[in-house]
Amino acid sequence: MALGTAPCTANVEGSGTCTVITVQRVFDSYNGQACVVYNAHAANLSWTASTTPNVTYNVYRATSSSGPFTTPLNTSPISGTTYIDTSVQAGQTYYYVATAVASDGTQSADSSPAQATIPSP
Repeated sequence: MALGTAPCTANVEGSGTCTVITVQRVFDSYNGQACVVYNAHAANLSWTASTTPNVTYNVYRATSSSGPFTTPLNTSPISGTTYIDTSVQAGQTYYYVATAVASDGTQSADSSPAQATIPSP
């Protein structure tokens, strides 16, 4: 797609399809702005709350069910029991674990891994 002064190589959803994403791409391109390519996929995670009071959570991801699960995906503690991973790639399988973190910084063992397979575009 090329409108205005900024070429856009993003896919438009298809002939006869008009969504807010398509409209935003056309608007941005027409106004000479960069074409934003969005990630249409995400992994929506949820878990059962810890019975320990006043805990927060960390979420980890790996491409193998055995890990390694080393760096939390969240940049700050999660106070609820849900997390949306929007940095996934189409066609990839991921494994996630969560840990509970007590107010003194003590972290629980990893939960059992949960698998998420992201569809191809």
